Amino acid sequence: MDTDAATALTFRDATDADVDTLVALIESAYRGDASRAGWTTEADILQGQRTDPEGVLAVIKSPDSRLLTVERDGRAVACCQLQHRGEHAYFGMFAVSPASQGTGLGKLIIAEAERQARETWGVTEMHMTVISVREDLIAWYERRGYRRTGRMTPFPYGDERFGIPQRADLQFELLVKELAQAGTRPSTTR
Repeated sequence: MDTDAATALTFRDATDADVDTLVALIESAYRGDASRAGWTTEADILQGQRTDPEGVLAVIKSPDSRLLTVERDGRAVACCQLQHRGEHAYFGMFAVSPASQGTGLGKLIIAEAERQARETWGVTEMHMTVISVREDLIAWYERRGYRRTGRMTPFPYGDERFGIPQRADLQFELLVKELAQAGTRPSTTR
């Protein structure tokens, strides 16, 4: 992504008025045929919804969370959740519009999210969970400095708020990245 495109972005915290727009954005990035235009689709492993208005509103209203909304020309093109969890922050609900995927936008957003979590909460690590069969997505996060931990949590089978699984081996793997403080470099020890 060129510098002009990056400067044309606006980062702000989501409000109640953004709920429907953000639900539609998240759904478009992960579910249904529209998601196949991008590379983050989960359409082959999960059907049904990825999130709902209640889930998005809960993130917006939570005192320990922020739902960062990224706009270009007044239109939401991406979002991500940042949640303060003591010594670390949790990164979730990350979605980039399928039309904007593959342009470097995701890389820019995750770097900004890490910066904001570090500066706002003073955290030293960012955590996230990714469906363990999403090897392409995990590889993308590894190129951004995240490491696989091997720590798994079960997928919530039977709870359609998270989708309808199309396979029986889904679980979430915890990925972790050490965040460098301003002016320092992260440790390379694992």
